[in-house]
Amino acid sequence: MSDDTIQQLQDAVRISPGNQPLRRMLAGQLLAAGRHDEAETEFRVLHRQDPQDAQAALGLARTFAASGRMAEALVVVEDLCGRSDAPAAAYALLTELRSRRGEAPAEPPAEKPEELRQRAGPVLGTDAIAGDRPERPRLTFADIGGMEAVKETIRLKIIYPVTRPEIYRAYGKKAGGGIMLYGPPGCGKTHLARAVAGELGAGFLAIGINDVLEMWIGASEKNLHALFENARANRPCVLFVDEVDALAASRSDMRASAGRQVINQFLAELDGIDADNEGLLVLAATNAPWHVDGAFRRPGRFDQVVFVPPPDPAAREAILRIQLEGRPATAIDHAAVAKRTDGFSGADLKAVVDRAIEIRLAEALRSGVPQPITTKDLLAAAKLQKPTCQEWFASARNHALYANQGGLYDEVLAHLGLRR
Repeated sequence: MSDDTIQQLQDAVRISPGNQPLRRMLAGQLLAAGRHDEAETEFRVLHRQDPQDAQAALGLARTFAASGRMAEALVVVEDLCGRSDAPAAAYALLTELRSRRGEAPAEPPAEKPEELRQRAGPVLGTDAIAGDRPERPRLTFADIGGMEAVKETIRLKIIYPVTRPEIYRAYGKKAGGGIMLYGPPGCGKTHLARAVAGELGAGFLAIGINDVLEMWIGASEKNLHALFENARANRPCVLFVDEVDALAASRSDMRASAGRQVINQFLAELDGIDADNEGLLVLAATNAPWHVDGAFRRPGRFDQVVFVPPPDPAAREAILRIQLEGRPATAIDHAAVAKRTDGFSGADLKAVVDRAIEIRLAEALRSGVPQPITTKDLLAAAKLQKPTCQEWFASARNHALYANQGGLYDEVLAHLGLRR
């Protein structure tokens, strides 16, 4: 459904806020369009209007699941399945969520699986994802502070083959391929992927485990194929696989054959065995590259594995400037704050700015007079915020020292100032 149609529904709901069927239609269309925050708001209103509305509770659970908030989705759907009027779709969703956590499946109603699936409708399946239109991010490399070495690697591998194809064609190189980004959480891997699409003016499709895995045999592979086909149909397109270790885990660690089949399908899609992948740019991100099956690092797949470290001082200054842009601030000594935040990730720096704003908000509420953010506020906030990368480096250090025969994690050692 187009944005214009959704806008018309929103206008109609504004005129008739008590019209529950109309609001339910709006919430469903917002969810289908991927506008999860707005869909959640509408489903919550429906739930407040009628706490016994099973469809509103189910819609809220689906919204949580689609946005990756699995724990919240489980709470809502488990409560719903405890009711006598629980719809069949609630059992399907509960089974889907439990299967991802390795728990026992939900006890479904006394119906055949095919009938249950038909009644339930797509939970996270092919029908829900195959037709999604890629978004067109406006984010570019200019909006991301630092990481110049990583940006240049991505330019050479992904951006220049599209923007300057004649040079690459002279050397027999095609546009396309894959890069795996790894590093501690919160250091900008997802932002980088979006910025690649923004630099190219290309479409951007992000997929995660919740878009692929299903309880039905063969359905997960079908979902994965549909996602790749959608990206191919919208070339040039950046297909971003977040937390790729969940979909590409080492097969030697698996006991069940179902997970192996998904990995085999993933490898086949990257190879382009039954389709042309030219113009399809695949980026993956992971916090645990040591859990990724080695077959994915073969040339032609994710042949470049790039370490995304926490920002250096210059990058921290740039991130702080970006985070403070448009905020009331005066005479900020970005260098002093950057020096105080050694080892902080980009997400940590955002948290520092948020804490500084909270400090000023508390004072403004007491005095009634808003004051701009100062360097002192940021330094005080930095003392309260602890860097979140240390735990990751403690784990990565062991892999880099004792499981690094091919030199894959040499950049981690260099960052830590260690040698093998």
